[in-house]
Parts: sequence; structure tokens; C-alpha cells
Amino acid sequence: MSCVAIIPARGGSKRIPRKNIKEFCGKPMIAWSIEAAKASGCFDQIVVSTDDDEIANIALQYGATVPFMRPPTLSDDFTGTLPVIHHAVAWLNEFDTPVDYACCIYATAPFVSAHDLQQGFQLIEETDSNYAFSVTSYAFPIQRAIRVTDSGRIAMFNPERFHTRSQDLEEAWHDAGQFYWGTADAWCEERQVFGDGSVPVKLPRHRVQDIDTPEDWVRAEWLFKAMLIENSLK
Repeated sequence: MSCVAIIPARGGSKRIPRKNIKEFCGKPMIAWSIEAAKASGCFDQIVVSTDDDEIANIALQYGATVPFMRPPTLSDDFTGTLPVIHHAVAWLNEFDTPVDYACCIYATAPFVSAHDLQQGFQLIEETDSNYAFSVTSYAFPIQRAIRVTDSGRIAMFNPERFHTRSQDLEEAWHDAGQFYWGTADAWCEERQVFGDGSVPVKLPRHRVQDIDTPEDWVRAEWLFKAMLIENSLK
């Protein structure tokens, strides 16, 4: 059985220029994803899919492989994750080693852990699912969310829930944006990820942080440094 990690890392980040290789807590951001994949022991190969020579060179320095350069048609601002992983799996199936399972690990996910990757692989095998991916819970009940109207007033998205106690509302979860285990067939057929063919790998909220803006970056570094200190004391 062949398992590969595929780390998508294009060079055209707009909101945080060169985000994939910008230094984060002492290392290029992508290095944390590569090292977590290596530490998990799950993978026969760790592939970085990129269109950028500098990203490719840094990926190689940290132990990943770059067996192909991603085509420009899959490197613009509008290309989603599914076609990128589809391309990588199809390329490996044709020119390298046939793939049974592929795990997409985002290059900007420094909080990803080897243990969570192992848990995801165990879940997708045991449940015969298309995908197993990281999720975390919302901190506040989504049923009580409010919006600001065009007239500057307040309205509830679900006003029928106004009198429902928070503890009586169903817990809601969202994509943690770290990793996505999938079968080769699921990736190549671009099956829906957010559906009943998937199982969740539940993560605590303090280990999930989107990094889309400079403010996110600062917050993520503070959280990450705190985690490093906590782990060193154990």
C-alpha cells in the first residue's frame, strides 16, 4: 500500500507575500508541514506541488520531493485544492508509484501534528471513507449568529432560536484547514469533501488558526511559541 503526502504551495500569495516560505518561528512556514509529515511515519513520499523554484528548493532542503512543477493552469488565484491534488495523484500514478492514499497537508498549517495525521490515516482505513480531515468546533452557537442589515440594524440568521438555551443547540464544526486524507480514487474523481463520505478528525480550538492576514500571522506565532514552551515542560 502506498501513502503519499501532497503539500500544495504555489508562489503567488497576495495577502501575505511569499507566505509559504516566510519565516515562522525560526523556519520557513512550509518546513513545519514537511516535518510533521516526516514525523508521522505514514508516508512513502512527501511531495510538494508548486509552480515556484524557490519554494521547490526549500522543500527539497527539508526532505520533501518535487517530482514535477505544477502547470500554470493550476496555479492561479481561482484554482481549488481538489484539482491540484487530483493532478498530483494522477501524475504519481502515471510516472512514479501508484498511490492508494494521499494526504493533502497545507503548507501554511504549522499547528499540524504527527499524531493527528496518524489518527486521520487510521480513521480513513477503519471507516472505508473517501476522506478524513481536520475539524474543530465553533466557540459560539452558530444558530444565534447575527448580521448587520443594509439599514445598519441587527437581525438574527435564525430568529426562531432566540429563546433556545445555548446548551440545547447542536454543536457546529468547521474545517480546520490543516490536512485531508483521501483515497486516490476520491481525489482523482474530485468527490465532495464536505459530505457523508468523510469522517472528522477533531482538533481542540487552541490548535487551529487560519493565517490569511498579517494580524493572523502575529497571533499564530504567539500561540505556536506558547505551545512550544508547554511541550518543553512536559
